[in-house]
Amino acid sequence: MSAQSSAIVLAQGLSKTYRIAEKQPGLKGTFRHLLRRRYRDLEAVKGIHFAIEEGEMVGFLGPNGAGKTTTLKMLSGLIHPSGGELLVAGARPQRRQAGFLQDITLVMGNKQQLIWDLPPWDSIRVNAAVYGIPEGVMQRRVRELADLLELGEELHRPVRKLSLGQRMKAELLTSLLHEPRVLFLDEPTLGLDVTAQGRVRDFLATYNRRTGATILLTSHYMGDITALCERVLLIHEGSLFHDGPLGELTSRLAPHRQVRLELQHAQPREVFESFGTVESHQEHQVQLLVPREQLTETVAALLGRFDVLDLEVSDPPIEDLMRSLFQQAGVSET
Repeated sequence: MSAQSSAIVLAQGLSKTYRIAEKQPGLKGTFRHLLRRRYRDLEAVKGIHFAIEEGEMVGFLGPNGAGKTTTLKMLSGLIHPSGGELLVAGARPQRRQAGFLQDITLVMGNKQQLIWDLPPWDSIRVNAAVYGIPEGVMQRRVRELADLLELGEELHRPVRKLSLGQRMKAELLTSLLHEPRVLFLDEPTLGLDVTAQGRVRDFLATYNRRTGATILLTSHYMGDITALCERVLLIHEGSLFHDGPLGELTSRLAPHRQVRLELQHAQPREVFESFGTVESHQEHQVQLLVPREQLTETVAALLGRFDVLDLEVSDPPIEDLMRSLFQQAGVSET
């Protein structure tokens, strides 16, 4: 693994196979399952390769069941790989050595470590004891993180009385108390409203900038990825088939640009069909899909022919691009 040994996260040929017991339905199937079980191998992750440098924020994308969470669990040492090589912060995660556990954290949006009937402060103190953090250092770190996360009295209320957004921010604070170098975040904004999502994103961007922490982020909210990550890993059915800039993925999947027009005078739909694909047409507003290589001349022609009050050029929404990719691969996005 020496060729990319400078990377803080390095996977080469990483794979995970589960042995699954197969059971037929009904009483007859139950008896057969008890007497003579049949098994099959399920390849959750299939020999993937990637390297992440210290300080990077990388998005990890794919439909449900693609292998994202399994990969994160291998990276954090919760499960052992079936094959390949894996290094995180210079350690092999499956050994779960003390130094490695000090260097990483795993936050899962659908799990929680906070004690439901107690205030977050109690869970914070437990974590401080586990990591051997002195009282004065703990107090300072909590103040700094609470300030970034806009948390105050919420830390002293029972967790069950906090909103989902407040709970997630308290989860992040508790998980970052030991100042890990590597953050594995699995759907950290799951279920949050738009305002709470924005606050969590702002916090992660600021935390990365201040500490230089490395972040690997999975999310179904593409706003998280586009706001935070310049690079994305794309996984499908356990195989990695894109590793590069988000913009490169957009160009690969979307050979068109969207052109939105607001016109001074209403025009019939058919007059725009020679300029591109008409996606929508309402009175004074038109939305076209134009090939990238024809964009400049098309925009010039539109401005020359119509009285345009406003014009906007953009890429199609990233959600549409991902949906298109999964359809091309024969998978429905869930």
